[in-house]
Amino acid sequence: MIRIAVDAMGGDRAPEAIVNGAIEAARLSNGRYEVVLVGDQTEVEDLLEKHRFTKGLPISVVHASQKIEMNESPVEALKRKTDSSILVAMGLHAKDKVEAVVSAGNTGAVLGAALFMLKRIEGVLRPAIGSFLPSESGVCFVIDVGSNVDSRPEQLLQFGIMGSIFFDHIMEKERPRVGLLNIGEEPGKGNESVKEAFQLFKDGGLNFIGNVEGRDILGGGADVVVCDGFVGNVLIKFGESLTRMLPFSLKRAVGSNLAGLLGHFLIQSRFSKMLKLFDYQEYGGAPLLGVKGNCIVAHGRSTPRAIRTAVGEAWKMVNEKVDDHIERRIQLMKGYA
Repeated sequence: MIRIAVDAMGGDRAPEAIVNGAIEAARLSNGRYEVVLVGDQTEVEDLLEKHRFTKGLPISVVHASQKIEMNESPVEALKRKTDSSILVAMGLHAKDKVEAVVSAGNTGAVLGAALFMLKRIEGVLRPAIGSFLPSESGVCFVIDVGSNVDSRPEQLLQFGIMGSIFFDHIMEKERPRVGLLNIGEEPGKGNESVKEAFQLFKDGGLNFIGNVEGRDILGGGADVVVCDGFVGNVLIKFGESLTRMLPFSLKRAVGSNLAGLLGHFLIQSRFSKMLKLFDYQEYGGAPLLGVKGNCIVAHGRSTPRAIRTAVGEAWKMVNEKVDDHIERRIQLMKGYA
């Protein structure tokens, strides 16, 4: 059975929301995976005991005496808190006691722990984080969304390769369309790094469709959109803001009179369905691609539903052997050093 470590102490709503999400995930396991909760054993077990019908569920607990807070310096915290839930979870993965890690904790600490404990896949210049956004064709996978703020052309190409492999195996779409995010479709547009990357992508063996603009992301112009982490992080956080802005805009547009309130009531259910498209809980978490293992970086405000979805995503990454596919593809590249 696949074992998935879940950082019980990471996130704004930890540990209660994390434990609740782990229970939901375990109930959906059907023998496919076991959830290993990593954190303060007494606190986690007390939360487990509050739930009915948890006996027999594929859940276990591994003790970690420390936790890294969301506002701590990742580097300093990882040095000082060697028994933190993030490091213990990654240590279990590095020792092959689990096959994946899910954490909604301090993102920098999760990245640092993954690089320190799991190491990079040989040939990978920089691991990258990817995230889903809704699009007219279903979903779009954006990579990188925050782990690398300045990326060389060769790194952007690797992001495209890793994102394409992930999308292929997780979304079950062969040869997904890969686009390079730019300020125009023409090959000569953009900064020097992006222009040079364009030439590399043309010969990279991907289903490269060329440059794509911001409007093409939601418009379904590409399945995988490649950019550096600075641009990607701004893009993803802008998308998150829509779920807060749109309800407010709707309420302001319909007004407070009787007709407006009635109209709001009639369209509320359909509007809620639309908002779900931008809800991070629907997508679970952001995969960290390029390390020797499987790691999902969940949203800091993750709810039980988000954790449940992230565990399912982690299971699929392990089951589809995404990291093995990335390693083989990267090794086929020449001149990546």
